[in-house]
Parts: sequence; structure tokens; C-alpha cells
Amino acid sequence: MSDALKHECGIALVRLLKPLEFYKEKYGTSFYGIQKMYLLMEKQHNRGQDGAGFASIKLDVEPGERYISRVRSNDSQPIQDVFTQINDRINEEMTAHPEYADDVALQKKKIPYLGELFLGHVRYGTFGKNSIESVHPFLRQNNWMHRNLILAGNFNMTNVQELFQSLIELGQHPKEMADTVTVMEKIGHFLDDAVTDLYQDCKNEGLNKRDASAVIAERLDVARILRRASKNLDGGYAMAGLLGHGDAFVFRDPAGIRPAYFYQDDEIVVVASERPVIQTAFNVPFEKIQEIEPGSALIIKKNGTISMEEILTPTVRKSCSFERIYFSRGSDAEIYQERKTLGKLILPAVLKAIDKDTDNTVFSYIPNTAETSFYGMVEAAQDFLNKRKNNHILKNRDVLTKESLEELLAVKIRTEKVAIKDAKLRTFITEDSSRDDLVAHVYDVTYGVIKPTDNLVIIDDSIVRGTTLKMSIIKMMDRLNPKRIVIVSSAPQIRYPDCYGIDMAKMEGLIAFRAALELLKERNQYHIVDEVYLKCKAQENFLDTEVVNYVTAIYAPFKPQEISDKIAEMLSSPEIKAEVKIIFQTVANLHIACPKNLGDWYFTGDYPTPGGNRVVNRAFMNFYEGKDARAY
Repeated sequence: MSDALKHECGIALVRLLKPLEFYKEKYGTSFYGIQKMYLLMEKQHNRGQDGAGFASIKLDVEPGERYISRVRSNDSQPIQDVFTQINDRINEEMTAHPEYADDVALQKKKIPYLGELFLGHVRYGTFGKNSIESVHPFLRQNNWMHRNLILAGNFNMTNVQELFQSLIELGQHPKEMADTVTVMEKIGHFLDDAVTDLYQDCKNEGLNKRDASAVIAERLDVARILRRASKNLDGGYAMAGLLGHGDAFVFRDPAGIRPAYFYQDDEIVVVASERPVIQTAFNVPFEKIQEIEPGSALIIKKNGTISMEEILTPTVRKSCSFERIYFSRGSDAEIYQERKTLGKLILPAVLKAIDKDTDNTVFSYIPNTAETSFYGMVEAAQDFLNKRKNNHILKNRDVLTKESLEELLAVKIRTEKVAIKDAKLRTFITEDSSRDDLVAHVYDVTYGVIKPTDNLVIIDDSIVRGTTLKMSIIKMMDRLNPKRIVIVSSAPQIRYPDCYGIDMAKMEGLIAFRAALELLKERNQYHIVDEVYLKCKAQENFLDTEVVNYVTAIYAPFKPQEISDKIAEMLSSPEIKAEVKIIFQTVANLHIACPKNLGDWYFTGDYPTPGGNRVVNRAFMNFYEGKDARAY
């Protein structure tokens, strides 16, 4: 509960389809595209606050004129820093040259960042890295305009080593083994091949080198390049790329793990990781925004032609459910309803935990992202209470008085804001006891709203590691002196690591895994751990397609509620006076609430790509061998 999870990234792409003069006349500024990029990136800051980057391309410039601009930041407020740098540079030029004010052609020629094609990115640091070199977009430079490649993405590959080795076999010497660099170099290799072949065709047709350039831009088959480059990719991804001459693409993985949405009209094409940011930035209705199909690429040619091309055959759709539960903005119409439904569906389990005593129960939520599921839970609780009132009225209609009826109707579901997150508290002393005491005061509580006879029900999006629960939230709630604390997770138990873009890479960090281990010890079944290790070890040199997820055997002996009860026991401490219960959503209910996002490998171990099974086995072996290392 309230454990900080890091999500890889968010992307934004804008292609202006009209001349810059059009936007100056209609919207009062030729910097329309830059302003929209700022909105798209700022509205996705929830997807990454460790770094941000922006790149732009000017179309149809003369040789010798700069046509690519890029700025990146790993500042504490990177989006603001990026656009401060851009604005400062633009204002500097406009102040020094007043003649640019009404001359859009001069603005385009002389002012950096102004162009027709833009790519933006926000990210969280992964693998512990947050150097400026790790911030997207990445740039592969070349003197040939067509061979310049700018790439940014929301992705993680499970088979980076294999992809890296394939580059070496192609004769390349990659500068580092990172998935973004590796993917960019692979696309770049086949881009180089395509440009070389097209140049040869032009030469055979009698065109000189300069005339060949425009023909190459027209004939370049971006879909074919992506098909050749993506044959061995294993992971979840939505990657966006710009080619120096003006082609652009956004390519999504075949299982649809990572999200990507787009909108187009006769003025603009826009792509983002989240639908509501497009709705907000461009004031367009929900139904006008489309999803990029799994396995397909949205391709925007330099001439403005837009197409959706299948690159890889789509597999079973396994769009990430965590996107819906936790990371994506809840202002999306579908996501809002899905989160409310998650809250409604878990109420029966809550009622069981409180013995259906809603009169002596206070409902609340932590953190703010859980507010929507809280609304759903409370609506369902109100429906339950209304049915109880109706039944009582029907049963006692002959003896009810005005006073007793008013008293009955006055009973309501009790909701309170019982926890308020304080400003970040800095740990000045490194001793564990001092740090733990500070962690326990991250939240302030609302006193006077809980009675000693009350149950206190607190809902959150998910419970991953349980650290904040144990060190802060349960202790804090216990100060209010309820008789029972019921912690509710709108997500199921997170049992397996992620390898497609959410920072949950180690088994031992998951409280559900630790609880299962404790149960195995208590029931003299810990030999299962050794057996699983030997089975995982035996597969080390198997092809990914042959690997089986044997880690599921760790959980097989137990019912979900047994693990939940053990988690409650582990997260309580002797000084807690209240009874503590923990409730998790069921996987079946998750699928009911989020029918379009059935990617549930966190909860079931059913990974959507072969690389996922290798990663989970490696994560388990790392745990068993005591290695503090990531599994991919």
C-alpha cells in the first residue's frame, strides 16, 4: 500500500499536416506544435518524473541548415526544465531579431525547435540509472538525412543480450547493452540497408545523388524496415521514431502490452501513451481517439500520408492490467469506470471481514489514486445498506412509526478522510530505528472520527512490497483505536515480477512471495523451494519458447485467503492493538472490471511472451542464490 512503483515511460508525438503559416493564422502562433507537446508531456508526468526529452524536425530545409533539434533533462522537474530551455532559446532569438515576429519562414529557418514533427518522452530511471545519457529520445546521427533516426519508447525487452549479440553478428560495435540503444541500432541497421538499396535503384535509373534524395524519401518503406528489425523482439513496447527527412512511426508490441493512442484530422496527427491527454490537449471527444493495433505501426510519411501497417502478427491480446489499476490517468472514461467496478466487486469480501456491520464501519482510502475504487466500494456499500433498509421496512411495515422510520433512513455509510500525506520527510540519521520512526509519520491522521467499536476499512490500488503498510500505515491507523483494521487491495496479490516496463524485478521484494515462503516453512513444505530451483536451473540454456514458469509451484499449496492472512500477520507488529485483516481482489473480478486489459502475469504468472517465463525463473534463481540482481 502506497509503495512507490516506477513505471518506465510515456511518449508524445505530434505531426503538423499544414504549413506553419496556417497555425500562425488560425491559432495566433507558429509555435502551436511546441505548445501542444508541452501539454501532452505535462499531462503524462504521472508516467515519469526522473527525466524528459524533446526532439523536433524541420521539413524541406536547404542543405547546411539545421533541421534536427533535441533537448533532454534529468533535472528534479525535467519537463519544466526542457520547456524552459526551449522557451529561453526561442525568446532569445525573437528578442534579438524583431523582424522574425511576423515572418514564419524566417522563424522556421532561424529558430531551433520550431518544425513540423515533434517527439517527446517522460521516464522513470531504471536499473538505478538516471544519467542524462539514459534519457530519451535517443539520436542516431548521419550526414545522409534519411539515415538519421530519433527513437523514444515506453518499453522493456526481456532478451536484450540476444538482441545485442545479433548486432555484433551484423558487424556492429554497439556502445552499450541497453534495450533502447540496441533496438535503435537494429532499426538503424535496416534503415541503412534500405537507403543503400534505394540509392542504387536511383543510380540505375540515371538520377544524380541530389535528385535521388527526394526519391528515396518517397519510396522508403518504413513498415518493411520495422518488420526486418523486429523479428526477434521479446517484450512490451510502444516505440516512436522519427527519420531525419520527415517520416515517423509508432510501433506497438503484438500482445498490446504497452498502450498507445492516436488522433488525426486534416491539421494534425498526435500520438500519446494515454487517451485523456489527447482529449484534453486537443479538445476532442473520446470516440475520435483510436488505439494503435497490437503488432502494428502507425506510419506517417513525409508527404503526410498516414497508414496503419501490421508489422508482427498479433498474439493473444494481453494489455497490461496494471496500466488500468494504477498508472494511467483516472480521467480516462473507461479507466474511471473500471476502477469504480474494482471497488464494487470487492465489497462482498469486505462485508464478510466486517461481519456485515456497516453501521460500525468507517470507509476510507490511501493514497489519492485509490479514490475512484473507493467511490465504487462505497456505492456498493450504500446499495447493500439500502437493501437492508428495504427489507426491514417490508418486514416491519405494520409497526413502523414516523420516528422509527426517520431513524432508520438516517443511517448512512460512514466515509472519512482518515489519512493525509504530509510533505516528504527527510531522513537525517541513517540508523534504522530513526529512519523507521520518520517513515511512520509520513501520514497525518484525522482524530475523533473513529470509535473503539468501529471497523476501519482502507482501500488502495495494490499492495506490492508492504513496506509502507508495515512501517507507517497500520501503525498510524492503530492510533485511531479501531477494533479492526481492514486493508483492501483493489488488485489481486502480486506474486510475480514484471519484465515489460514496471519496476518490479525481484521476487523477494513481493510480500505475497515472502508470505508463501513463510507458509511453506510452517507446514514443512519448504522442500518445494529447492525443487523449483532445480527445475528452473535445468532450463537455463533452453530456448525461451521451451521454458516453463515453475515458480507457480510456490503458491500452489495455498488458497489465496491463506496467503492474505499470512500477509496480515507479517505486516502487523506486537504493539498493534486492533485486529488486522487484508483483502485482495480476485483475478476473476479483475478480468470482469478490465475486460480489455487481460494482461495478468503479475498475479497469475501467465506471461504473454516466452521471455517472461525465462525472467521469472531467473528472478527466482537470483533469490535462491542470494544474488541482488535484476532478472533481465
